[in-house]
Amino acid sequence: MTYTIPIGPYHPALEEPYKVSVQCGGDTVQTVSVEVGYSFRGIELLAQRTGWVQDVTLIERVCGICSHVHTTTFCRAVETLAAIEVPARAVYIRTILCELERMHSHLLWAGLATEYIGFQSLFMEVSNLREGVMDLLESISGNRVHYGMNRIGGVNRDITDAGPIVAQLRAMGEIVKRDIVPSLMESRTAMARMRGVGVLTPAQANEWGVVGPIARASAIATDVRSDLPYLAYPELGFTIVTQPAGDVLARVSVRVLELLESIRLACEALVRLPPGPLRAFEGMPGIPPGEATAFTEAPRGEVIYYVASDGGDTPARVHIRTPSFVNIPALEAMTMGQQFGDVALIQASVDPCLSCTDR
Repeated sequence: MTYTIPIGPYHPALEEPYKVSVQCGGDTVQTVSVEVGYSFRGIELLAQRTGWVQDVTLIERVCGICSHVHTTTFCRAVETLAAIEVPARAVYIRTILCELERMHSHLLWAGLATEYIGFQSLFMEVSNLREGVMDLLESISGNRVHYGMNRIGGVNRDITDAGPIVAQLRAMGEIVKRDIVPSLMESRTAMARMRGVGVLTPAQANEWGVVGPIARASAIATDVRSDLPYLAYPELGFTIVTQPAGDVLARVSVRVLELLESIRLACEALVRLPPGPLRAFEGMPGIPPGEATAFTEAPRGEVIYYVASDGGDTPARVHIRTPSFVNIPALEAMTMGQQFGDVALIQASVDPCLSCTDR
């Protein structure tokens, strides 16, 4: 006997609305249908009706978890279009915030994952680490969410004392290596719950076009920071983290190991923070007619911004392609043939952001 179970669009386990309809034969998932688009917000249209300066604040509201990445990508597209050279110090500060934001996102996700598998003690430790990262972001920007750091041509605030930030990040790295890595990657209980669950093979990953940690967990070594180097990454060096198995454990492992790489990158950028101005100009110059595209590696994968100008006070077109938009449909491949009880964990392993998807 087969039966269909709808999960969502509003569900206690999901903070944002999307719907997964699962058809089961017994306890085994036979077919899956994923539906998004329940909270259309019209940010792209609003951006085309708002001035260039105000758009930076608007774009930051695409997502609360990766707001800095969105403004960085938008500003980079506009700067490319207008041939604006961003000062080196601003480039490094943008890079530091990007990596702190990646840590915040991965730790938030790890907390949710440990909650799903009933690992309460680890959930509390991960949450405590996440609070530390948010404190660092607040000490730099003045805000725990929506940092307001970016502006077209540079950044709004400086990092005046890098020493305490470096010390705190290195202490966090020791905790990750001592507690988080073995608890999630070596614990027999965690491995038994996640190994072999929700497998996405490399061929399927290519077929579905997944990006970010989802692709890297299926042995696809793709990362915008390496493929299309930007900001300070060419100077800092970068190591892509991949795993071969393509299951939930692999997706956990990629994100946990990326925490250590983000800590290294942020510390290196802080130590090497160059002197100089924070912005290329005061005020806002006119943006000439033309179009440009910028690519950035967000915590969930590749973000693409297309910006067009007709020479006016507002963009002629803004288009945003977010990683969750391409990662969420792959849930169909991951859940087919799995046990129904694993569906929630498999969904969590994708780390879907409906805020970005329903922009």
